Amino acid sequence: MSQHKLVIAEKPSVAQSIAAVIGAKQRHDGYLEGSGYLVSWCFGHLAEFAAADNYNPDYAKWRYDDLPIIPETWQYSISRDKGKQFTLLRDLMSRADVTEIINACDAGREGELIFRNVYTLTGCQKPMLRLWISSMEDEAVRKGFAALCPGAEYDGLYQSALCRAKADWLVGINATRLFSVLYHRTLNVGRVMSPTLAMIVQREAEISAFVPTSFYVPTLKCSSFDASAEKFSKKDEAEQVVNACRDRPATVVSVERKEKSEKAPLLYDLTALQRDANRLLGYTAQQTLDYLQSLYEKKLCTYPRTDARFLTDDIVSVVPDLVAVSATIHGTNAPEKQNIKQVCSSSKVSDHHAVVPTLSAKGAAVSALPTGELEVLKLVARQLLCAVSEPFRYAETVATLQCAGYTFIAKGKMVISPGWKYYLPQEQQEKPLPELAENQSIPITDATVKEGKTTPPKHFTEDICYERWFKKLPKYNNAAAHLW
Repeated sequence: MSQHKLVIAEKPSVAQSIAAVIGAKQRHDGYLEGSGYLVSWCFGHLAEFAAADNYNPDYAKWRYDDLPIIPETWQYSISRDKGKQFTLLRDLMSRADVTEIINACDAGREGELIFRNVYTLTGCQKPMLRLWISSMEDEAVRKGFAALCPGAEYDGLYQSALCRAKADWLVGINATRLFSVLYHRTLNVGRVMSPTLAMIVQREAEISAFVPTSFYVPTLKCSSFDASAEKFSKKDEAEQVVNACRDRPATVVSVERKEKSEKAPLLYDLTALQRDANRLLGYTAQQTLDYLQSLYEKKLCTYPRTDARFLTDDIVSVVPDLVAVSATIHGTNAPEKQNIKQVCSSSKVSDHHAVVPTLSAKGAAVSALPTGELEVLKLVARQLLCAVSEPFRYAETVATLQCAGYTFIAKGKMVISPGWKYYLPQEQQEKPLPELAENQSIPITDATVKEGKTTPPKHFTEDICYERWFKKLPKYNNAAAHLW
């Protein structure tokens, strides 16, 4: 009797891509076969925690006295529309010719949980191996199968996923029932949803209560630049300054010129990409993840659920090719000088390296991609181009002037080398100041008062929420990336 290895992927599309690489080309109902492999899939979460009334029929009615509901032994349920696939996987696992099970679900916490639930509930005791890849490219799949790891090495990841799932269930069931019973209406409470909603409500209250106040800035207009004094809360005080300066020259008290530079940004992890996609494209975190997941399954991007912003040292030689692919995707030129080593550091990568385009994207018809996927792919490509580029270098000049005993400040900025900012949309550039010298007399063409108003706090976007909350908890940032 011939022997088989059973490969279980998370989705049919991923299973089919893997099967094509390992030679499982014979189709059956719910799985593929060939070259000593059986390849099937899970349709996402086949098994999930059971509802409360599965533990006790009395829990079907929401009562305060029943709380808290804490299962002693956790039970699972399988939805009707997924029952057939679960049964198929159980039958495949129990086949006498199947010698080992390969977990090919997404290489992350949720993928581990999806597989382990099925493996555990079927009562399977056969050896379990783990396929851990960061790209769906054919070569990456082949290398992954050549380096399969014992499944036990990922027990910690499974326990982490299981802990989060139990926390979601406990908070959702107990808190939702508690508040619904107390306030006599259905109030859904969640571990992540409720704190986030509280932040939004608080911000909206701050915006509603905000009262704008006016401020006034005396401004001197010189031939090629403006100089501003401090803000005044009263208009007549600002006008007094302006009236005193009219028809008088200003004197340069000091000129300070500093050359500065901004290092190239890091590559994207999932959270950084979600924030930029929200800020620049208006996509929600979930939309960005969905687009990125689709690009991953189409072999155009590396694995999405990563918290690393570097590549591993073993792919240094491949990075120039990835940069060339990125330039093609973005419709621009690759940097003349590429700082490859500044994006590679194995010590800063745990499970998966940063999100970058794959070499497969080189010959792909990316222009035919759906709009959302194309825009996200271009963002990822642009980030790699920026990350390997030279620093952005500029000179900043601050001149202090005096007129009629009042102090004014003029600022100018001049780009020395665009560096990585070459790949960004044109920003509004500050004008450079002309050559100025101490004690130089500057004629004033006009003196005016500029009026402004204080503005309320901004409405929350997903990017601002992350900036305000999760970024303040650095040790929880990895978890925040997954929650977000």
